[in-house]
Amino acid sequence: MNNKTTKGFKKSWFGKLILNNRVVVALMITLLVLLILLVVSKITWIFTPFKQFFNIVGLPIVLAGVFYYLINPLVDRLEQRFKMKRTWSISIIFVVVAILIVWGIVALIPVVRSQSIALINNWPDYWNHAVSEVNGFLRDPRLSEVQKQVQNINKDTVASITKSVSSFANNTVSSLGNVIGMLTKVIIGVITMPFILFYLLKDGHQLPNYLARFFPVNQRERFKSISGEINNQLSQYIRGQLIVAFFVGLMFFIGYTIIGLKFALTIGIAAGFLNLIPYLGSFLAMIPSIVIGAFMSPAMLLQVLVVFVIEQTIEGRFISPLVLGSNLSIHPVTILIVLLASGQMFGIIGVIFGIPAYAVLKVLISHLFNWFKRTSGEYQETVVMTPTPKKNK
Repeated sequence: MNNKTTKGFKKSWFGKLILNNRVVVALMITLLVLLILLVVSKITWIFTPFKQFFNIVGLPIVLAGVFYYLINPLVDRLEQRFKMKRTWSISIIFVVVAILIVWGIVALIPVVRSQSIALINNWPDYWNHAVSEVNGFLRDPRLSEVQKQVQNINKDTVASITKSVSSFANNTVSSLGNVIGMLTKVIIGVITMPFILFYLLKDGHQLPNYLARFFPVNQRERFKSISGEINNQLSQYIRGQLIVAFFVGLMFFIGYTIIGLKFALTIGIAAGFLNLIPYLGSFLAMIPSIVIGAFMSPAMLLQVLVVFVIEQTIEGRFISPLVLGSNLSIHPVTILIVLLASGQMFGIIGVIFGIPAYAVLKVLISHLFNWFKRTSGEYQETVVMTPTPKKNK
């Protein structure tokens, strides 16, 4: 097809209405993407082997990746500052971590176990007392509707808990095989994780150069740049969240111990784990402490609220800005939307890993959009230079 034919084709009604119409082209591309997604949804059996493979190796790989981002900066520092070989530094760190784990098993787990059992046994009394206090506060005739809603919420909560416990008891025998299989998978993952972590710490810094060999020569530097940016985003988020969670649990434990709140250690550890959920974890961890504080005395409830305010102030003003910084550049509203969407789709796993997954997708999409802007030429702004008038001498 010569140039004249091409120009005539573009000037025809089909070219004007279809090819040169951006709205139509965008709709056609959207339709193709939806058709591809529809076809993929119909052939999900192709991905079954990959799903089974990930179910086997997913847990140890994820755990090893999390600990890699936590330990790798220390290994790099030992190698650069003290000229220590990575194998020796990794081995020393592993020994120290093993000693800490053994100490935690011997010293902390019995205390946490006894406190957890006591908390579970006494929780109905704590909850009923808190509900009765709220109902007493709402006895004002002007708040009768609110009181009815609180009573309905309490009845629904108790009924839901009772139904869940009954269902769990009825399905325990039938689901015993699944429970054993899950425990076996967890045990195997925990055992194999240190070996994966060791080689990841030893050779992980060479992984981008190895993967770059599968890309064209002119795209290798770009791949290394993108992978380095993704690595920085993940390392900063995971390492920062774990460090902040540790200090949050420690601050809650110290604060509750000072005021004499029951189950301070268990609530502090739970607060640390729940803090892995951004913006929501600390508030979720406050529910048991508020209920227990209200059961003990109004003064204890007030002290619990004071501890929470102090913890939030220290975390928000000092710890989080110092540890996390602002490199992720994710708006709080976006974080809440991602948490809700990922939690609805993937459960607790989505809540924990939704933000780092969004950070990775953000890097990839931003680079893809920058490439599209460079190649399309649609985003180039033409600057009109106005000539400056010459001054008369």
